Amino acid sequence: MAGKHEKSCGFKTSIGGQALIEGILMRGPKKQAIVCRTEDGLVEKVEDLHLLREKYPFFGWPFVRGCVTFIDSMVKGMQALTYSASLVPLEQQEEPDKIDKWISEHFSAEKAEKLIIYVAVVLGILLSVFLFIFLPTFIVTAIKPLTKTYLLRNLSEGVVKVAILLGYMSLVANMKDIKRLFSYHGAEHKTIFCYEHGKELTVENVRPEKRFHPRCGTSFLLVVVLVSILVNATVRVANPFARVGVHLLLLPVVVGISYEINRWCGLHDNKLSAILSAPGKWLQHITTNEPDDDMIECAIRAMQLVIPEEKGSDAWGT
Repeated sequence: MAGKHEKSCGFKTSIGGQALIEGILMRGPKKQAIVCRTEDGLVEKVEDLHLLREKYPFFGWPFVRGCVTFIDSMVKGMQALTYSASLVPLEQQEEPDKIDKWISEHFSAEKAEKLIIYVAVVLGILLSVFLFIFLPTFIVTAIKPLTKTYLLRNLSEGVVKVAILLGYMSLVANMKDIKRLFSYHGAEHKTIFCYEHGKELTVENVRPEKRFHPRCGTSFLLVVVLVSILVNATVRVANPFARVGVHLLLLPVVVGISYEINRWCGLHDNKLSAILSAPGKWLQHITTNEPDDDMIECAIRAMQLVIPEEKGSDAWGT
């Protein structure tokens, strides 16, 4: 099997994944694979990756690549989720909302599918802006003692952001469908660990691996929130609407810095990297669950489909 690495070498792969509806997305350096479990067995979909930085090197520059990667991951992740949802039996599928119905009625099937995905991405970004920029700003503004100094105000907004993130994750984690999604998330992490430890990708080898991975996308979200606290500490604007505007302008800076921190932590094993990655691992106690063997099989197959032929070409940081 491809990808034999000795545990002692500390190999770290750039292959990452995402939990889907009854499936897994794995993304390697050259291609991505979606593997979902249906009533008829495993369904596989493999696509070649065409990265923007390959055509425009500027988008691969430090602090620029973070925003590009984040948006690209959101779009491809939403496409994969939509695909996995389409494999669910018709009687189990939810009715499309009014926006989706309107788009489907006014555009061709191919254009409608793309438009629905982009609308979902935009709505996701707007929801994040509301929850983590607009809402904290106005909550703290309404509590006058917290606005006495800019330092107190910025710290208070930061605390509210963390509380919203933890509260939101805890709330959705108790939903039945999300529990299964988070179990697939755990299967993804365990499979990546097994591969990095140089073990054969079997259910028996994957099962005992840890489900808390330092290079998780969930960890990245928490890093973004924490970095925003530090970056926004420089904002000395009292008007809440002006503060929201400045925070929006600083958002690409926050994402860029967060990506570089995540990337650096992935390349190093020391006390500082352990400290920086610790909050993300704590959050994964909420966003990952122990998977069953069927879920692990999905993750293993998705991983096998994206492991590059050239050994080590998927090393983290390459």
